[in-house]
Amino acid sequence: MPQKILQTPLTHKEIIIDDKKDTIILALESSCDETACAIVKNGREVLSNIVASQIKTHMKFGGVVPEVAAREHLEAVNEVIAKAFEEAQISPENITAIAATVGPGLVGSLLVGMNAAKTLSIVYDKPFIGINHLNAHVCANYINTDLEPPFIALLVSGGHTQIIKVANYSNSEILGETIDDAAGEAFDKVARLLDLPYPGGPHLDKMADNGNPYAYKFTKAKTDEFDFSFSGLKTAVLQLVKRLSTENENYNKADVAASFRENITGILAEKTLKAAEKYNIKTIVLAGGVAANSEIRRKIRAFEQKQYKIYIPEMKYCTDNAAMIGSCAYFDDDVITDLGVEVFSRL
Repeated sequence: MPQKILQTPLTHKEIIIDDKKDTIILALESSCDETACAIVKNGREVLSNIVASQIKTHMKFGGVVPEVAAREHLEAVNEVIAKAFEEAQISPENITAIAATVGPGLVGSLLVGMNAAKTLSIVYDKPFIGINHLNAHVCANYINTDLEPPFIALLVSGGHTQIIKVANYSNSEILGETIDDAAGEAFDKVARLLDLPYPGGPHLDKMADNGNPYAYKFTKAKTDEFDFSFSGLKTAVLQLVKRLSTENENYNKADVAASFRENITGILAEKTLKAAEKYNIKTIVLAGGVAANSEIRRKIRAFEQKQYKIYIPEMKYCTDNAAMIGSCAYFDDDVITDLGVEVFSRL
């Protein structure tokens, strides 16, 4: 006999609040080029975290090809789900709810993860929770920590750069964001200028470690108080590389990488601290794929000397993963508990 579809969506609190037992959420993430499944207990304890990366597939293209990514997700999704259950040593009957990223991201890729989660929701008669990918990156800081709101979050990823004031689990406000290129996008574009392989950001970070961060000085774009603009910086690096290549094809690329990294991470850290000071919030968190960058981690961590409490996710929870989706499904009240939800590509 087929399972019935939940007709009336439960509220978030109806799903997660039960003082008598643990909340165990199976989560799926497929917004870009990682197919991931995790099982998370009470929003903080990761019972399993499986990630199937597509980096090798897209490396030959120099970037993510959406159609290829969607096909790779289809091939990997069942396997990562099975491995997540195996690693957690738990059965579907013990799951409280099923969560999946619904956006922003690549539509074809998102559909794979969301539809797999909805199917599991129907088969096992468990509530479905739709998750905003960006909120999940912030929630990665709840994993294995005692973090609680209020806090200021610096979210830096390939497609987004935001400073967010998180007042409580159901109330957050974007104080500022990029008006053009996101920080991660700028890292990747400059990496291409320096002939670094995909994914460019991590390779640029490694190269910069061997360069002089003060070899070249780039101007900072004038924006509103907490907004960002990195398009001009990218253009300035392009012009510098063209000039240096003409003068000497063997110029020191590490100096360019280090100077660029110093400029962009300095802007990110400076505005984050300014937001924390303005709103008198003594906790700062770092989130998103660019949170794996060694220099931004160092700069944000340095605020501990100013008596701020700093939270930065473990490396494996900075880049796309499903553990952060499971944590978000537990903590964030701004979620969708409706099987009728559809995916969305951007905010």
